[in-house]
Amino acid sequence: MSRKNLTVAGLVTAAFTVVLLTFVLRPAEEPRLKQTAQATVPNPSQEKTVKKTNLVQDVSATDRLNRTDVSRHLRTMLAETHGAPPQDISAYAQRLQQGHGHITMLMWIDYRTHKTSTFKSSLPEGTDQENKQLRKYLNSAKAAIKGHQSYESPSFIIGDKKYYFMAQRDQEGNIAVIALINQRILDRVADHQLKNLRLIPYPKEGNYRVESVHTDTLKDITVKTGHDNENASHFYENEIVVRFKNGHPTAGQLQTIAADIRCKEPRKLGYAYIFRSDKMTYSRLKTYFTKKWSPEYTEPHYMYLTNDAKDENTGAKVITPNDLLFSTYQWNLPAIETEQGWNLSKGSKEVIVAVVDTGVQASHPDLQGQLLTGYNAITNGSTPDDDVGHGTHVAGIIGALTNNEEGVAGISWYNKILPVKALDNSGAGTTYSVAEGIIWAADNGAKVINLSLGNYADSQFLHDAIKYAYDRDVVIVSASGNDNTERPGYPAAYEEVLAVAATNSTGERASFSNYGEYIDVAAPGESIASTYPDNQYAALSGTSMASPHVAALAGLVRSLNPALTNKEVMDLMTANAVDLGVAGHDKYYGWGQVDIYKTLRAAGGNNVPLQLFPQHVGRQLKSLQQSLENSH
Repeated sequence: MSRKNLTVAGLVTAAFTVVLLTFVLRPAEEPRLKQTAQATVPNPSQEKTVKKTNLVQDVSATDRLNRTDVSRHLRTMLAETHGAPPQDISAYAQRLQQGHGHITMLMWIDYRTHKTSTFKSSLPEGTDQENKQLRKYLNSAKAAIKGHQSYESPSFIIGDKKYYFMAQRDQEGNIAVIALINQRILDRVADHQLKNLRLIPYPKEGNYRVESVHTDTLKDITVKTGHDNENASHFYENEIVVRFKNGHPTAGQLQTIAADIRCKEPRKLGYAYIFRSDKMTYSRLKTYFTKKWSPEYTEPHYMYLTNDAKDENTGAKVITPNDLLFSTYQWNLPAIETEQGWNLSKGSKEVIVAVVDTGVQASHPDLQGQLLTGYNAITNGSTPDDDVGHGTHVAGIIGALTNNEEGVAGISWYNKILPVKALDNSGAGTTYSVAEGIIWAADNGAKVINLSLGNYADSQFLHDAIKYAYDRDVVIVSASGNDNTERPGYPAAYEEVLAVAATNSTGERASFSNYGEYIDVAAPGESIASTYPDNQYAALSGTSMASPHVAALAGLVRSLNPALTNKEVMDLMTANAVDLGVAGHDKYYGWGQVDIYKTLRAAGGNNVPLQLFPQHVGRQLKSLQQSLENSH
């Protein structure tokens, strides 16, 4: 048979295989998670009322986050300066106040020496009535800690600023600290929400011809949603987990193993190693390691392994991080099965997620080591600092340091974040700055780009930038907008972009979320706790907050299976979403709310997952056909 006939025969066989696999691998109908009621669209009057309520809830939740964080700092100060000389206590207080400008005053009381030291001692001055109230709360704080009780005052006004007192005493009762806290973050959040929820005209008339649509709203209910855990017995056919009896193999032994089973450098987790073979199935790998290396144990790779005992056939473990605000405030991560998903992937520093936004606060303690050197498309040559708060909040959802006993947990533990400032200090940007930011991110290693921004103009220039990044195998994720409208927003509505709507803590459509046939998936978007400038934390809402959940998931998928194309990653996320609303795709939820565990389980190892194999073969056929046509 001639080479041409062989090629044609191969094409026919492959085409038949695609048809067969498409039929055989079509997923069986599963019970769908239904809402108690179909998504409804509030009228303008209702929408305004709901948005005002959400704004108040956002500010209230931020107040609680702020107080929880301050309490931790005071307890830490008492513990770390216990028995320290006065100069060390003074130096500690100075560092604390420099890094946390909202701590207006610190009063240190030593009950053993009856000495009081005050750092930044001048109290704010207001009216006689305001000053009287301030003194009343300060005296209440002193009385409480004298009686070995902690203290927290209500908020009070001095001039045009809001404050509160907090006091803590150490366990031995020897020392205490009183702090006066400036709550300007509440004004920032309120102003942020007024604009982003469109409760006031924004941007101001005359500044932009097209309105920017990245926004926020809130609901403070902690409810876990999602479906039951999948069975943990599923494993990757060409991978194995091995713990060696003598600790860790030498570099020479690892080279021998790599040559024998044809694998790249294994991943090391605690005392165990995960080997991924290019040629062996799990059963063959087990035989190989058992006979040649006599390991302490081998097992399938059905989860990421730590130094814990094996836990087979019990469902995926829930990894609960120790971050201060996680259990109380971060309802959004359990809702999309993040904790189970961490058994499969916590990310990789090799997979970069770009945040094209208002910039990111690089010095935030919960983002240390997570950020790469970024780019400022607003002021060329400047660093991409955040002068709004939006980008810092988005970045924290994706990759705030996890399991560090501070603040919030990010969805990705290890993916690096590339901050790109494309929006100015009003929170708005031009088509040019956004397009420039997208192109720069694509040229500088981003494998995922998050765009928590948009407008309603179908800009060809912006679309060209989107295509540029997409053609370079970047997964692009965008917020749909917060105007409660069916009008398509861009870049979310472009074909190359994964458009994200917002849900609340009960899995229902967020009242502000834009909708339409272009919506691909939904993600949590109400009362999302995350990092905020000045080393603080805030609870914000909006599709701007929903989008980074999906971008972070894309980063985890690409870390787990680098062989997948951007289209395959997007297909996996939509195919494994938890269906909400009417069965199948709908204009409110797209294909449903993303599910991190289910998606990562489907992503598998370094090979093309079975459910994507028909599309993969189809692309190979198309590429082969084009090659044949070009050869004539």
